[in-house]
Amino acid sequence: MCGIVGYIGTQQAAPLLGEGLARLEHRGYDSAGMAVLGSSGIRVHKRAGRVRDLVDGLPKRFGGKVGIGHTRWATHGPANDTNAHPHTDSDGRVAVVHNGIIDNAGALREELSDAGVELASDTDTEVLAHLIARSEADTLERKVADALARVQGTYGLAVVHADFPDQVVAARNGSPLLVGVGEKEMYVASDLAAIVRHTTTVAHLEDGEMATVTAGGFTTYRLDASGLAAAPRHAKQLDVDPDAYDAGEHDSFMHKEMLEQPTAAARVISGRLDERFGTGHLGGLNLDARELRAIRRVKILGCGSAYYVGQMGATLIEDLARVPADAEPASEFRYRNPIVDPDTLYVAVSQSGETIDTLLAVQEVRRKGGRVIGLVNVVGSAIAREVDGGIYLHAGPEVAVASTKALTNSFLAFAMLAVQLGRVRDLSIADGRRLIAGLQALPDQVGKILAGEDELATTAQRLAEAESLFFVGRVRGFPVAREGAQKFKEISYRHAEAYQTSELKHGPLALISPEVPTVAIVPDDELVERNVAALHEIAARGGPLVVVTHEGVDLGGLSCERIVVPANERELDPILLTIPLQLLAYHAALHLGHDIDKPRNLAKSVTVE
Repeated sequence: MCGIVGYIGTQQAAPLLGEGLARLEHRGYDSAGMAVLGSSGIRVHKRAGRVRDLVDGLPKRFGGKVGIGHTRWATHGPANDTNAHPHTDSDGRVAVVHNGIIDNAGALREELSDAGVELASDTDTEVLAHLIARSEADTLERKVADALARVQGTYGLAVVHADFPDQVVAARNGSPLLVGVGEKEMYVASDLAAIVRHTTTVAHLEDGEMATVTAGGFTTYRLDASGLAAAPRHAKQLDVDPDAYDAGEHDSFMHKEMLEQPTAAARVISGRLDERFGTGHLGGLNLDARELRAIRRVKILGCGSAYYVGQMGATLIEDLARVPADAEPASEFRYRNPIVDPDTLYVAVSQSGETIDTLLAVQEVRRKGGRVIGLVNVVGSAIAREVDGGIYLHAGPEVAVASTKALTNSFLAFAMLAVQLGRVRDLSIADGRRLIAGLQALPDQVGKILAGEDELATTAQRLAEAESLFFVGRVRGFPVAREGAQKFKEISYRHAEAYQTSELKHGPLALISPEVPTVAIVPDDELVERNVAALHEIAARGGPLVVVTHEGVDLGGLSCERIVVPANERELDPILLTIPLQLLAYHAALHLGHDIDKPRNLAKSVTVE
């Protein structure tokens, strides 16, 4: 959600900014722009639409070796050329790009208007440019500090000023920002993807920090009540393969990332399974056996797919550890004034590690004295730094908005956590070893499902013709159904709704018709007979059926399309039942001609509430 890239060095800035913005497209945006600082001052070029349109329309003379760029996801004002970033002051001597929301922007806009300032846009960001320009401080970092002292809200921002042509100032509060170190050149970015082709040596800014960046290095400060205080921060080399941020031969990142799931799944369990004692080996939790045994409840917090995989994780924990567990949307958690129990383990799930709703929920738990661990994919991300411990997902960079390999690895992380919690309680060593063997078999089973992609594509094309669909499942199958509906709606734009199979007769059955297909999750478990009985009720009303199930399940002569997945242990089956739903959503969207990696109105990293 929005993206920032900045450059200062010996090269022309505009081509580097354009490349960086293109690599930030996955975050979600509706307009883009850049400001370049050259010998004639600051020049701005921005427009609504795609980054390629921005780059193709660059003026012939747009030179300068200092610059900032932005992809905007509209919050204040519609997506148009005027509201696109960067924003400048009235004289065009200050340019700002900004992620986040300034909560008191209305009051500041009114104050500036009363002072005779003509505001050009509908945005909250524009006030920053005017406040910086009006500061009487003698350095750029102090001008920015003066402005930030006036604002309330969240920000990740980068600033250039015509009076200070040899620097870029960046600041962070609640929205991710990093400084990249090159050879006689430096970068600023909201996401490593923007600069990974040029450097993987970076310093992540913490909330409340500012950096002054020059071609030769950077200096960091902490913003406090007295202004600026020195806060030295050192860059670190990240172990990242730049090729992981390219789609390669695939037509989309989603397709590439789905096919990477067997390798990613093997990576997340590598070195974390103790076959001898039938348990997980998760040292990153920072919890010993005594502390694990003292846990009386587990509360899982996530948004979207992270919430649904959290529901799968809660069921795993209750099944294996016999500890009460549940999941809830992180976006709602802190608003209901939650009771934070010291005997509860809170688990925050976020692929990016920057999801603002989840980060704020983590901070609420910590504020009230709770213990919280994270399941995140991005090393050094905000949630990873905030939590008491956790499990890195090791899925590799995930660029597509629709999460696939990170979701699968989240499930596996929950499975290992559940086994480890169970083994300090009443889970037998035999059951522990059974589940460890199941986890070891799972990557190959995921690969077998993916190998059936062509057959699933045909089914997906038929589903794509429906305007509305149901996804249904029970107990372990219900969060699978919810995740399937989520994937289908977010990239195919078809209405897809998930229900517990047991709830069909309590309302949804009224909508069943030949025009409304149902995708049913029917594992070979203790509920198979009840699931099959419900499917016959759908069929009796003419509802088309696609059944995701296991080999040998007797559907009682039901007329339907059957998608068969390999069976693992019952506790681990949900993730295998999820994989075909990813492929169905992908091929439905492909059939309908949608931009799969950039679904409308959505963002990969949601950094504003």
